[in-house]
Amino acid sequence: MSEDSIVNRGMPSSHHGGIERKRDLATELAELARSLQREPDVDAIVAGFVHAAVELIPGVDEGSVSVVLGRRHIDSRGASGTLPERIDALQMEAGEGPCLEAAYKHRTIRVPDMAQEDRWPRFAQRAAAAGAKGMLSIQLWVEGDDLGALNLYSHEANAFTDESENIGLLVASHAAVAFAEAKRSGQLQEAVDSRDVIGQAKGILMERHKITGEQAFIVLSIASQRVHLKLWNVADFLISSGELPSRTKTSY
Repeated sequence: MSEDSIVNRGMPSSHHGGIERKRDLATELAELARSLQREPDVDAIVAGFVHAAVELIPGVDEGSVSVVLGRRHIDSRGASGTLPERIDALQMEAGEGPCLEAAYKHRTIRVPDMAQEDRWPRFAQRAAAAGAKGMLSIQLWVEGDDLGALNLYSHEANAFTDESENIGLLVASHAAVAFAEAKRSGQLQEAVDSRDVIGQAKGILMERHKITGEQAFIVLSIASQRVHLKLWNVADFLISSGELPSRTKTSY
């Protein structure tokens, strides 16, 4: 997920008729995003923004970030309670709902009164019975058939207003940038870790067989092809076991 991919994500829903307000809240959220970017993992970032959404957005009682994979499987992240997890499960059971369909196209979905919702009748009826009387879903990112959305719930119907969307869009925009940065940092760390592991493995082979670094890399590459493992796995096996892997000696 890149920052370019989330620039135009959250947009006002069809219910939004107000004018977006610039407030000091934007500065507060920017500071929150910067602080959360220093967190060690994405789960901490998710939890931080969900907490901010529940505290700052008018009408919100509960929230979560839903990650949809292949337009079918939904995983609730940073849920503030059991309701968001239950609603995501209902969407999967019903095979319809904001995250599984409309959020891919409309970016922001506002459901004022779930009991009166007719876009997803099977899902809406069960969601209202579960306690989600209103829902606000704001798209965070889309990559192919995968999606991330900030889902906000109200225990009362008609609790979400244009102000709710204005602040929700601010929260979502800062969250999306923070997630993109966290993913980029994670990929960079993985690359550094991989390079270090391969370097250690090369050092072992160079010392053991008195060969050059290039020759050691070739040995690792040949072993990788022979046992059909990634180069990193071969290097890691050599470091931990002291020998190159074979089909009978590794469970990778």
